[in-house]
Amino acid sequence: MIRFASLGSGSKGNALLVQSGATRILVDCGFGIRALSERLARLGAVVDQLDAVIVTHEHSDHCAGLLALQRRTRCPVYLSAGTRSVLAARHPFPGPLHIVCADTPVAIGDLSVTPYAVPHDAVEPLQYVISDGAVRLGVLTDAGSVTATISDALAHCEGLMLEFNHDRHMLASGPYPAFLKRRIGGPEGHLDNETAAGLLQQLKHDRLQHVLAAHLSEQNNTPEHVTGHLCATLDVAPEDVCVARQSQGFGWLTIGGRL
Repeated sequence: MIRFASLGSGSKGNALLVQSGATRILVDCGFGIRALSERLARLGAVVDQLDAVIVTHEHSDHCAGLLALQRRTRCPVYLSAGTRSVLAARHPFPGPLHIVCADTPVAIGDLSVTPYAVPHDAVEPLQYVISDGAVRLGVLTDAGSVTATISDALAHCEGLMLEFNHDRHMLASGPYPAFLKRRIGGPEGHLDNETAAGLLQQLKHDRLQHVLAAHLSEQNNTPEHVTGHLCATLDVAPEDVCVARQSQGFGWLTIGGRL
């Protein structure tokens, strides 16, 4: 059994807490140590309980709190060689680092973590599938387009955290400068609602228990837009939709039974 909860998701900071048995790992650490501690406390956890942080890429909304967390706890960090090269050039890491490679699983306590490559405007970005041996949680928070690699990696997962970043029309008519609109909407930017819903349509199956929508743009999307896409794709009522917010994240969801 795996349970997972978002500490917050969006351009101001991202972190996902995943637990199986006594193992607790964080996917990304985009919050400073005080905010991280406060957000963990909402979920009944503390920073000293973390067994590892797995990092998707070097953008600050995904790794801004890494150094402070390692200074306090020396929590191991898992990341790609490309991500490490960028982050280590900024500041030396005070704790252990482990290099991971796409398609090569690594064991962290009771969990197996398999990285997979995604198209995003970063140096060697990765996303992750996390398994306890019985069920699988697929995470996709930053990708500009859907590839066969993504579809294959996330197939048959019992839980999904999927990026629903922007509404195409809101982005096109919004206040962002043209270069930023091209970046966000480009093939190495972020998934729009329709593309994310299309991917979810491919991935849904009878054993899929939870889908958590994530990384919504506060300027170019709304929870109502995302809820509409999720309801139509999953054939569920609005009250059954799970959407992670920037300020409060989303509480515990369990796949594979009860913890």
